[in-house]
Amino acid sequence: MKRPTIHDVAAAAGVSRGTVSRLLNGDKYVSPKARVAIERAISETGYVVNRAARSLVTQRTGSVVMVLSEPQEKLFEDPNYSTTIRIAIRMLAERDMSLVMMLAGDAGDRERVVRYVRGGHADGVLLMSTHAGDPFIDALRSGPPAVSCGAVVGSEGVIPYAAADERLGARQMTEYFVAQGRRRIAMITGPMDTPGGIQRLEGFADVLGRKASKKLIAHGDWTRASGERAMTELLERAPDLDAVFVASDLMAAGALAALRSAGRRVPDDVAVGGFDDSSVAVSTHPPLTTIRQPLAEVAQETVRLLLALIDGEQNVEPVILPTELVIRASA
Repeated sequence: MKRPTIHDVAAAAGVSRGTVSRLLNGDKYVSPKARVAIERAISETGYVVNRAARSLVTQRTGSVVMVLSEPQEKLFEDPNYSTTIRIAIRMLAERDMSLVMMLAGDAGDRERVVRYVRGGHADGVLLMSTHAGDPFIDALRSGPPAVSCGAVVGSEGVIPYAAADERLGARQMTEYFVAQGRRRIAMITGPMDTPGGIQRLEGFADVLGRKASKKLIAHGDWTRASGERAMTELLERAPDLDAVFVASDLMAAGALAALRSAGRRVPDDVAVGGFDDSSVAVSTHPPLTTIRQPLAEVAQETVRLLLALIDGEQNVEPVILPTELVIRASA
């Protein structure tokens, strides 16, 4: 059968082709009566918008590219990413837009992403887990609007973002350990070229001051394996530690494994706290005391900021949302 055209829709609706075109391109100045007739005609004819043709008129692609600056394995290991992806897909679908997922874990990946974005294949860019000093950021300056889920270190005033209050959350956990009477409190940080790595360590140090010594701080990379390695390192350096704040739930799961291997009881010998309140927090043994960051709300605000920029808003302000301490059996 012949594929229905915009002319078929116009004839079925009893309106001009131009009126149908205006409605399909988002023009608000179409009468309610004509709108109803056109929508009925689209349903009856089975007409499907030709996106290629529409993009020539609107100069829009109807898609947003999400760029994750991590290796592929982290995408599938960390449940935080799936939350952001799910929210973005839903919100964009409400605007009849698609989400394209791209990885920028190494130089080759970044070059491909830059070519894609500069080639005009996306109306906007949603950044995830971008590291400080990433050359990809400079390449975006001449491209479509970009926002970040979490601040980009060093580009906070250039790239709009939505984020949880990382420093507040770290203070909440550390203050809780102090109130429990824990005296040797250690920390496993995230990468120190990300806002989560930097700000969670700052919150930890806000509470402990000089007690936050280098001996009691180890670094991870957000993976479970890095949490296990860092916990083993801390036990060798400070065998008398009695609490550890881990900057993500996934790394905290690794820390719990290292403590079990070392024969340390949780929380009797060592209290453990995580950060995120992801699905990992309720699947560990024991379940994790953690900091709940509003992942869904952060994702919603990130997409909202990007859509505002795509729609022509010139200035959007960063959105920072509060965190909450969630107490479970690990502390």
